[in-house]
Amino acid sequence: MKHHADGAALGEFLVSARSLAEYRAMFQLSDRDLVGRRILDCPGGAASFTAEASALGAEVTAIDPIYDATAAELAARAAPETERAVAWAQRHAGRYRWDWYGGTAEHATIRRGAAARFAADVRTAPHRYLAGALPSLPCPDGAFDLALSSHLLFSYADRLDADFHLAALLELTRVATTEVRVYPLLDHTGAPLDELIDHLRTELHDKGIRTSLRKLAYEFHHGADTMLALHTTV
Repeated sequence: MKHHADGAALGEFLVSARSLAEYRAMFQLSDRDLVGRRILDCPGGAASFTAEASALGAEVTAIDPIYDATAAELAARAAPETERAVAWAQRHAGRYRWDWYGGTAEHATIRRGAAARFAADVRTAPHRYLAGALPSLPCPDGAFDLALSSHLLFSYADRLDADFHLAALLELTRVATTEVRVYPLLDHTGAPLDELIDHLRTELHDKGIRTSLRKLAYEFHHGADTMLALHTTV
């Protein structure tokens, strides 16, 4: 499975390049959430989050099945994948709210910058990028304090069923000792998934995992203004 490109209904999983600023907005991340914390980004795609957060003092590991390629291959692939995602978003600009970015040009600049930062980091610090996929991660229990997952769960609810979602969420709680944060809670067409979310929250509650929904100031895809948090600390 590959990381999702902004709601692109292209019939495949795509690699996206998102920045630390976007991660802060999507996941309500403060400096306290980042500095000195062990953080998992899964799936990481071509995001610059790992590089940027590591520079701030976080200990970040990104996991994605695309990382089974060489660092050179990943670096070379980041820019063309980003151009494809940027072009798609611009062709379908009406599906999105651009106010957080300022406009389509600013969005493209952020994504290109993130892809370049990822390409540089995967070459110089390849140990931060592990090949793997939900719902079975190559990590011991409690390897991280915080796990972040964007644009896979819920985004691909048309091809990943409720059992997959539950298994993936349980796996994220296995490896994260404090919290798991998931965004967005719509599918790639922008359709709400209230029934699926309610089902998963009930299943998690029955397994002793508390959940909460948090409203965000960030909303790119129309209606994608909510994050799901799983609280793994007893």
